[in-house]
Amino acid sequence: MSGSKRRTVLRGGAAAVLAGAAAAACSPGSGKPATTGGRADVSATDPARTPAGRRMPAETARHRRTYLAWPPLDSDWADLAEDVQRDIAGIARAVAGFEPVTLLAAPEEAKAARRACGAGVEVIPVPVDDLWIRDSGPTFVSGRKGLEGIDLRFNGWGGKQRHPRDARVARSVAAHAGGARLDARLTGEGGALEVDGHGTLMATESSLVNDNRNPGLSRDRIEARLKELLGVSKVIWFKGVKGEDITDCHVDALARFAGDGVVLLSRPRPEDGPTVWSRVYDQARGVLKESTDALGRRLEVVDLPEPDRAVIGRRGRDFLGCYANYYVVNGGVIVPRFGDRGADRRAASVIGDLHPGRKVVQVDIPAVAEGGGGIHCATQQQPRV
Repeated sequence: MSGSKRRTVLRGGAAAVLAGAAAAACSPGSGKPATTGGRADVSATDPARTPAGRRMPAETARHRRTYLAWPPLDSDWADLAEDVQRDIAGIARAVAGFEPVTLLAAPEEAKAARRACGAGVEVIPVPVDDLWIRDSGPTFVSGRKGLEGIDLRFNGWGGKQRHPRDARVARSVAAHAGGARLDARLTGEGGALEVDGHGTLMATESSLVNDNRNPGLSRDRIEARLKELLGVSKVIWFKGVKGEDITDCHVDALARFAGDGVVLLSRPRPEDGPTVWSRVYDQARGVLKESTDALGRRLEVVDLPEPDRAVIGRRGRDFLGCYANYYVVNGGVIVPRFGDRGADRRAASVIGDLHPGRKVVQVDIPAVAEGGGGIHCATQQQPRV
């Protein structure tokens, strides 16, 4: 079995095609807080909260730190473990150019992780099964008494993989951050949630309204609980697709808020013809065309074309060539680079234009992408509250 997060459920992983591949990181930089399209990003001060006093800030709000996890050598990545560790080190170094980084690593691998990531990255001894801390870690919100870490009861994406150590990561990270652990009373993953900080949440039904995570719970009941947990007043639901990848179509590889009333949508190449993913894109675009956000604004949808696989070379079935899985940091944006030079430049330009004042840093992630994930999947922000 591969170490793939998003391995194709019906066909198995294809990580072996990348054996021996190396990863490289871009040099870090600095920047200023973002505005979008001439409109100030007010997500850090928006007052939207639940009756319980909770609110999840947008990713563009200021962070106290970023968390990552070090995939152990004895993980399911097998002969790709060293390659994916290089990718994680590259991401960690890039993020550390903008804000503090804390990386979780098994005690016996902490020394190697420190050596790979450098002195700018804090490494703490916490056993993990894999690198996907967006999903296994806590989703942080601001509560009436300060920071709270929502534990989404990670169960290996609906029981598709066993992650006994990762199931305890949310508790460990919340404690390290000094926040209270909040049991979600739902099962899901952080990659299934995308908020704008003004009361709007985007999510896919396939990853949350699914008996492999929340048996017997209707969409309405799940929505009500998410509103209570995250401080949102409106949920934009996409249909998604079940069973085509291990996440059951997480929203963070499909649609992202990129400023006030602006949504970036990952667009498959039309030249590749109709596929299950082009149908997911078409359905999501149709929903967004008819949607408003929680403040009543019509949404501006910006397509973010995916790279050409014929240009980037042979890749496995699980390869995630998705620029939308980028990560916003204090003063910057960390964006994947796949080797299609034209598409890489276009993605950096589009994302940079939508996050003015932030420095765009592109990072090669061949092993992480081969496992079906991206930079956003491998990171989790702790907001300033």
